[in-house]
Amino acid sequence: MATIGADSESGCAALRIETPRLILRAVTLADAPWIERYVSDWDIARHTARIPHPYPPGGAVDFVRSLDPKDGPTFAIERREDREPVGLIGLELEGPGEAEIGFWIGKPFWRRGYASEALKAVIEHAFRKIGLSSLIAMAVPENRASIRVQEKAGLTYTGMAETEAPARGGKHKVERRALEQAQWQKHRAQSALPILLVVAVALIDADGRVLLAQRPKGRSMAGLWEFPGGKLQEGESPEEALVRELKEELGIDTSESCLAPIAFASHRYEKFHLLMPLYVCRVWKGTPHPHEGQTLAWVRPQKLADYPMPPADLPLIPVLQDLL
Repeated sequence: MATIGADSESGCAALRIETPRLILRAVTLADAPWIERYVSDWDIARHTARIPHPYPPGGAVDFVRSLDPKDGPTFAIERREDREPVGLIGLELEGPGEAEIGFWIGKPFWRRGYASEALKAVIEHAFRKIGLSSLIAMAVPENRASIRVQEKAGLTYTGMAETEAPARGGKHKVERRALEQAQWQKHRAQSALPILLVVAVALIDADGRVLLAQRPKGRSMAGLWEFPGGKLQEGESPEEALVRELKEELGIDTSESCLAPIAFASHRYEKFHLLMPLYVCRVWKGTPHPHEGQTLAWVRPQKLADYPMPPADLPLIPVLQDLL
């Protein structure tokens, strides 16, 4: 499941979708140089209808300026870990309730699963947030990589079509695939995921700072920052699990502390659905030290959004900021 929210850097309600490894955000003129660099590669342009080759200098600036939200959203795809841009993905509204979805990934980032991850997130956005009833995607028959990505996301073959391809000098034949919202909903219902219950805490020091822990190398979502905590063991209450986890992870004692729940996160990952109550704790015994290879940081509430976090943690940031 993707997390959808505002763009924290711009401070406005610009659309932003976050997945475990990616951030999908609005395209700006600052993106023109890397867009031009990647689409100038014939291996990118040759399977498209509208990307000319050779690519004209300054063409990406004209492309970005031509984007109109009324035609459908276009997203720059960034890696969460280093904010490196890797490609574009977008929806082009075709008619009432229908849109065509298209994407490309820069050649240095092929075969890493970025297209599949971005496509699934945009499909979810199209059906759940925009309320579209159907999506279509096109690909020339030779573009097997794109076709595999489409099929993996649930789009199914509906036949051949002929489309305008001005950058290729006329029309070309493409394979058409489609996905209906009802189809997508049925698949989601049939692939219900196990519930994983974890517990987390915002430890708040005397200066009003919040403790974050960075996931170490070798763990899933390594490098991302999160609130300390962990999984419940059989028979544990959330409070008991939190006391145990904080002792194991940080070497602090919260057994006599006031642990007050303030919010909870509900997030669908690829293999499980996470439920995570978030507690607040202001008093504990001992000094937090990393006992499991993690890096710790005391962070001002207004700076929490500057730290890359797992998607499940992101909606908890404004709750804490309002509290503090």
